[in-house]
Amino acid sequence: MAEQQSMKPVASLLLVLNFCMYAIVLGIGAWSMNKAINHGFLIGADFSLPAHFSPIYFPMGNAATGFFVMFALIAGVAGAASVISGASHLQSWTTTSLPAAVSAATIAWSLTLLAMGFGCKEIELGMRNARLRTMEAFLIILSVTQLLYIAAIYGVRK
Repeated sequence: MAEQQSMKPVASLLLVLNFCMYAIVLGIGAWSMNKAINHGFLIGADFSLPAHFSPIYFPMGNAATGFFVMFALIAGVAGAASVISGASHLQSWTTTSLPAAVSAATIAWSLTLLAMGFGCKEIELGMRNARLRTMEAFLIILSVTQLLYIAAIYGVRK
C-alpha cells in the first residue's frame, strides 16, 4: 500500500509542472499566431500570389514555423485539458479513474511529440527568433515530462 501512494506526490508535481509548461507554450503560440495573422499576406484584386505562397505563412521563422506553431497550439490545448482528468485521478487515485487520465495524457503526449518533430525540423532549418526557440525547448522538455507523468500515474494498483 505504501508503494502505491509513493508515486502520488511525483505525479502531482509532474502534473503541475506540465500544466505550467503547456500554458507557456499556449502563450507563445498564441503570440506567434496573432503576429502571423496581423502581418500575413494582403491579397486584393490587383495583387498576385507569390511564387512560393503557403497558406501557413509566418513572418518570423522558416518554412516549418507554421506547422510547428499550429501543432504546438493543439498539443498545448490537449495537454492543458488532460490536467482536468489528471487532477480528478489524483484526487481519487483508484483504478476507476486511471483509464481517463492515461488516455488524455497519452493523447497530449502524442500531440506533443508531433509538435516536437516540427520543432526539430525548425531547428534544422534555422532562422528563428528567441520566442520560437523557447517554445521548441519547452516542447522537447514536455515530451519527456509528459511520458514520466504517464509512467507515474500507472502506480495505481487497487
